[in-house]
Amino acid sequence: MQFGVFTVGDVTVDPTTGREPTEHERIKAMVAIALKAEEVGLDVFATGEHHNRPFVPSSPTTMLGHIAARTERLLLSTSTTLITTNDPVKIAEDYAMLQHLADGRVDLMMGRGNTGPVYPWFGQDIRNGIRLAIENYELLHRLWREDVVDWQGKFRTPLQSFTSTPRPLDDVPPFVWHGSIRSPEIAEQAAYYGDGFFANHIFWPKEHTQRMVGLYRQRFAHYGHGSPEQAIVGLGGQVFMRRNSQDAVREFRPYFDNAPVYGHGPSLEEFTRETPLTVGSPQQVIDRTLGFREYVGDYQRQLFLLDHAGLPLKTVLEQLDLLGEEVVPVLRKEFDALRPAHVPVAPTHASLVAARDAAGKAATGTPDAGDLAGAGAEGRR
Repeated sequence: MQFGVFTVGDVTVDPTTGREPTEHERIKAMVAIALKAEEVGLDVFATGEHHNRPFVPSSPTTMLGHIAARTERLLLSTSTTLITTNDPVKIAEDYAMLQHLADGRVDLMMGRGNTGPVYPWFGQDIRNGIRLAIENYELLHRLWREDVVDWQGKFRTPLQSFTSTPRPLDDVPPFVWHGSIRSPEIAEQAAYYGDGFFANHIFWPKEHTQRMVGLYRQRFAHYGHGSPEQAIVGLGGQVFMRRNSQDAVREFRPYFDNAPVYGHGPSLEEFTRETPLTVGSPQQVIDRTLGFREYVGDYQRQLFLLDHAGLPLKTVLEQLDLLGEEVVPVLRKEFDALRPAHVPVAPTHASLVAARDAAGKAATGTPDAGDLAGAGAEGRR
């Protein structure tokens, strides 16, 4: 199972000091968080994509390419790639280039974002959001798998004998997650392609996440990619920790109360009761996170949001120390012990290459075609 952190890159005033970081400081802080994530033994760093204030990550591939050059093991991802307003041709080429530079340590998460004005800024209509997501991804999927593409759709100019360059590393595209908070159409899309489904799992109660993941698993099996239990699921989550739970609540409360997203709404106690937000000790985070399996089943990726609401970098790095030293080792051991043998592990570039090679050997009758057992995506391409 993969554990990591994701960031939305918000520039928010620290309510305890009244200080707002500069964009430069926030961008550098995101890099520092990624480097710390690798240092403490996490698997994944993911960045969002935004084109409006108060957010700074408008160019995920630039940031991830820089981080790739400064890390050795960390898997680099997006927590949103705007499939609706980005040109799928540009996505295909940008992320294939990043995949080469990072030696395969790349995947990405497709999403529609949560900012309405971004659509007209990039020449689109928000009322076409779902249709854009479906059509653009259909093209992206082909661009990564076909050397020459002829294509015509509704939302962009046609392509004639087009080849996206560079081609994906080892001729294996980056693994794709489809992320959604509330749209069953996106769960359906992930299932149709046999891709991963990432439930944001931050703002909604567990019953909602259970329904979304359940739909994805059911449709994954319907399309013939494997059993429902073999579907590839990721979850988001929010935590704030101190070794003493009372200290965590006291320290985090002003940040929660003034956060642009959920501040001045439900109380911290109400929000932690009704959503997966966990504010407390490392053991409380462990117990709460292990409980996610009870309503989504065995899953492959858990990402935590730590750096938001104006929390200073020093505090975020302290959170990463707690996560890497006290929380993730326990979670990794417990989740691995609970996982049945038929449930795949999280996909990596190496496992996708192995799956492709094994599928090719099976098609030609090579005797060792069954050697793939446990290799992540299980030949779903």
